[in-house]
Amino acid sequence: MSESITGERIIGEQITGEQYALSAGPYQAVVTESGAGLRELTHDGRPLVLSYGADEPAPAAFGHLLLPWPNRVDRGRYDYGGVPHQLDISEPGRDCAIHGLVRWASWRAAEHEPDRVRLTHRLLATAGYPFRLDLEAEYTLDAGDGLRVRVTARNAGTATAPYGHGAHPYLTVGEPIDACEVTLGADRYIPVDERMIPSGPSLDVTGTRYDLRTGAVFGDRVIDNAFADLNRDGDGRVRVTLSGGGRAVRLWADEAYPWMMIYTADNAPAPRAGLGVEPMTCPPNAFASGEGVIDLAPGAEHTGMYGIQAVS
Repeated sequence: MSESITGERIIGEQITGEQYALSAGPYQAVVTESGAGLRELTHDGRPLVLSYGADEPAPAAFGHLLLPWPNRVDRGRYDYGGVPHQLDISEPGRDCAIHGLVRWASWRAAEHEPDRVRLTHRLLATAGYPFRLDLEAEYTLDAGDGLRVRVTARNAGTATAPYGHGAHPYLTVGEPIDACEVTLGADRYIPVDERMIPSGPSLDVTGTRYDLRTGAVFGDRVIDNAFADLNRDGDGRVRVTLSGGGRAVRLWADEAYPWMMIYTADNAPAPRAGLGVEPMTCPPNAFASGEGVIDLAPGAEHTGMYGIQAVS
């Protein structure tokens, strides 16, 4: 693997590790060694995502990558290949394992250029996930198109591994989301119980607060649900747009992501200041239900790509 570490690092003793600064035209971003997370993204100096300080842990999963599963696993229990597994409970209040195993791990920069950084992490086996994955996250800024993120997993072990991934940015236009418009072409949503575990099959959004297809003013809707049957444009991408105060920001995701999580950030440090928009390869509780889980054979790879851009 070749290495090119020529981009700007923000030097210091931050608890989130090395800070990798990227720049292209009006866009700037900072990616952290901790979890290969997106800490900042701006356009013309104005934030496109909720950010946090380099010397504090990411609150409410701001900018985290979620591997090898996104969202929750009910009580951390799942069977795979007829073998039961027990993950550590990382969300004790709901008795769930949440958002994978690598969002606090140290990722190594294999390449860093002014507009691009590629970080890698080797996920070794644990008692609850006895598999080995080589992971890669590549962040690229383009002066016209904004941020592109490519996430790849390769099974470096000897057994087929269950796999899924997601991402957890919070889009912002500098206005409370209640006054904004949110547009997502999705025909169905997944209902959940009080522990945020799916409570039944997906439901039609028509006539409910989950219908975001027309871009109406968001108001006081409270949403923390995954959406399915996503409407894609001719390029195969699904798009979510947040607009308000004369600004707009958009997240797009390719066909690797059949589900999109929307979270109104009611429990974030600044409630409803941004909108959690989370592309996911599988729905909540996928390891337990089996729905959408990728069976990653030894030597096989899976890649997904999404991006964030300012909209004029």
